[in-house]
Amino acid sequence: MKIVHLSKNDLQGGAAKAAYRLHKGLQRAGQESFMVVISKSGDDPTVIAVNRPMDLLSRVRRGMREYQIAQDFRQYRNSRPAGYEVFSDDRTEYSSTLLSQIPAYDIVNLHWVSGLLAYGSFFARVPQSTPVVWTLHDMNPFTGGCHYSLGCERFLHHCGSCPQLGSRDETDLSHRTWRRKKEIFSRIPPSRLRIVTPSRWLAGAVKRSSILGRFPVTVIPNGLDVDEFAPLNRGSVRELLGVPQDAKVVLFLAELADSQRKGFPLLVQALTRCAELVPKLSLVSLGHNKPQLQVKIPWLHLGPLNNDRFLSMVYNVADLFVICSLEDNLPNTVLEAMACGVPTVGVRVGGIPEMVRDGVNGLTAAADPDALAAAIRDLLNGTERRAAMSASCRRIAVQEYSLERQAQRYNQLYKELIVGGTPALRQNSVPASRETLR
Repeated sequence: MKIVHLSKNDLQGGAAKAAYRLHKGLQRAGQESFMVVISKSGDDPTVIAVNRPMDLLSRVRRGMREYQIAQDFRQYRNSRPAGYEVFSDDRTEYSSTLLSQIPAYDIVNLHWVSGLLAYGSFFARVPQSTPVVWTLHDMNPFTGGCHYSLGCERFLHHCGSCPQLGSRDETDLSHRTWRRKKEIFSRIPPSRLRIVTPSRWLAGAVKRSSILGRFPVTVIPNGLDVDEFAPLNRGSVRELLGVPQDAKVVLFLAELADSQRKGFPLLVQALTRCAELVPKLSLVSLGHNKPQLQVKIPWLHLGPLNNDRFLSMVYNVADLFVICSLEDNLPNTVLEAMACGVPTVGVRVGGIPEMVRDGVNGLTAAADPDALAAAIRDLLNGTERRAAMSASCRRIAVQEYSLERQAQRYNQLYKELIVGGTPALRQNSVPASRETLR
């Protein structure tokens, strides 16, 4: 099988990493897999960066598209509230030039494609006989532009008056984007597009959507290399990173550490409540944009890290990983912590409870500083309980979230889509545990 993955990036950001890991997992399974991106960070020859044609006509067309998109976004520069993440629509400067640069394929798998894929031209030009799988890493494909709605449900009906744009206009950019998406997807037969979500939570949101709700949805969790992310000698990695051996280390990790959605202020409030009750409590954090908040405990911020081997070492420094997201899909960080044998305390939202099983490999709590603090204290002060959870973390990661397991599930799905899922094929396919919602 020849598979082409489309993703804005190959290594920058959680969605890109998840897509790249799947790409490598499929190669390990013997498939001919390629990845096409706008921004290439690594040196993998099977990742292809899109070229920008530089002939005069192409430059003029691209410039006109860039100008129109920029004009539509410009009016919201001053009205957007602080703390929100990127807001993306369904257009791009690349338009139809993308398809001419994709290697030969049997199946196309879309990922986080904002800025890469022009929805209208892509679905109009991809051959009707080609199966398209879209792995959703957030809510953007079925909203008017936000990647997480944060409790707003206007995407269910029409968008408009978007709180993330700071808009009170019912016909604002979010409404116009939503309307274009609705029109594009209404012309696509349900049999032509298969939606994949890493979490059951996101699958449920898709089925509620008036844009994508008519398409079949398959749940396949993300995977990772459980040899790359694995338990290490904690004393050795602490010595290497200068972390005291007797510290009780809480780890926080986010691509944008100051993102409102990632909930760092909630963690600070919880740690403040723990400071006097947990001896030698310390915080280690990673991510761009160190938050401008003071924590009255030892705090080491390591900035952004893209090297998985070093990242695995950082997880192994921690006694506990804490994720405070106010909304999230199936975060790579939780899987990485699990594979390293580090229990997680997570806010009970999105797909987090699907990974963090209460009392087994961690604890979940409400998005409340007192509840979060109680869970953190419980595990940091319970050495034997934490050790038992550590073993469960590793076991669950290996059994349920390995790259091999993920590749098996995708391989079976691809084969079913390409040949129509005949009984003979299903008999010869590797059994896969996954859910399909119709």
